[in-house]
Amino acid sequence: MSKNQEAAFWAKARSHMVRYGGAFDPAIIERAEGSFVYDADGKAILDFTSGQMSAVLGHSHPRVVETVQRQMGQVAHLFSGMLSRPVVDLAEKLAGLVPGLDRVLLLSTGAESNEAAIRMAKLVTGKHEIVAFSKSWHGMTGAAAAATYSAGRKGYGPTMPGSMTIPAPNSYRPRFKNLDGTLDWQTELDDSFALIDAQSTGSLAAFIAEPILSSGGMLELPAGYLKALKEKCHERGMLLILDEAQTGVARTGNMFAFQRDAVTPDILTLSKTIGAGLPLAAVMTTTEIEQAAHERGYLFYTTHVSDPLPAAVGLTVLEVVEQEKLVERSRHLGKRLFDGLLDLKQRHECVGDVRGRGLFIGLEIVKSRSTREPDHELGASIAREAFRRGLNMNIVKLPGMGGVFRIAPPLTISEAEIDQGLEIIGESIAHETMRVGKLTRAHSDLAGAAK
Repeated sequence: MSKNQEAAFWAKARSHMVRYGGAFDPAIIERAEGSFVYDADGKAILDFTSGQMSAVLGHSHPRVVETVQRQMGQVAHLFSGMLSRPVVDLAEKLAGLVPGLDRVLLLSTGAESNEAAIRMAKLVTGKHEIVAFSKSWHGMTGAAAAATYSAGRKGYGPTMPGSMTIPAPNSYRPRFKNLDGTLDWQTELDDSFALIDAQSTGSLAAFIAEPILSSGGMLELPAGYLKALKEKCHERGMLLILDEAQTGVARTGNMFAFQRDAVTPDILTLSKTIGAGLPLAAVMTTTEIEQAAHERGYLFYTTHVSDPLPAAVGLTVLEVVEQEKLVERSRHLGKRLFDGLLDLKQRHECVGDVRGRGLFIGLEIVKSRSTREPDHELGASIAREAFRRGLNMNIVKLPGMGGVFRIAPPLTISEAEIDQGLEIIGESIAHETMRVGKLTRAHSDLAGAAK
């Protein structure tokens, strides 16, 4: 692409695009295949984010492409009251993966699925108060946005009545500590629910949670926490909703992240990974909850509910995950990636923490390991340098949240590609810490000369 064509593209973008969150990456993407996206000059950029943490099978997976082409030629969209074979087959397949959650509603986005789940919980319990974690992200629509606390709350007026939050457990920065300095999550959870009980008007409907809080800084719920959280909910007549938009479908080394803890939620929401990059989401719940919702007149009638095309893609995704043993692959490759990041931590003082499971890992950049203060500016500069070197690594681009990388490559990534990504991360950290060090020394010299 010529310089004039590139300039014209960005001029049009500046003139016509609504800026919806952070800056756009400095590349014009023309195509994507496997673990890479390619810009207008043909440069390959290794995608350590799977698109928006969605393309679990990589970009343009042949089976997904074939399914889309076939289904488009048959039936892609229907009147919302009509059912097709892909929709019913996908519902059956999902129900088989999560015993006990036998009823499935197929929608388009994660926010939409969380909206539907919260609406169902309110109707079934007859209550309206929804509790979420302080670092949560559940979407940008009404009730989902009201349960999102990591960003986007200021300036939009009143949120949903009954929205409440508790601190997200943070093993790296524990609020309550055991004698050995580790997180005392049980005391923190007890304290949090004591505060919820004090605030509640007696109308607690549900708690909505991510097993690993992604936008909140890749914070993993400690082992045992999920079981205790479900007990807290049921003691109060609340339902537990788990949002596995990013952790579902083999991403964490289990088919679903909650399976590590053997705790099945009352309602499960899926999106992102189930569609492998296409807009597909699901709400799963028990037969009893679905029956109660139906008897009370549950209504969630949307234009793209039960669409055949994305449902067919979802079936293909689950088939590929099973046939290519991607759950096991996520565990195996995740260990390689985790160990490689731990090695970087040993070599670079600015790497404060490595955390996560499977191919869903967080790497936190800090100013000092002793204070554990996040270094948002250094994190952002490392991300820019990595992109320049050919690696797209997602760092939360929201104000004050730029210190944690969310690393979620496709489950189909090769060992060589993981090693390539680790090499670029290491080179980028070394380059930026050296540059910042030179700037700091230069400023010190200038200050000394001024004196």
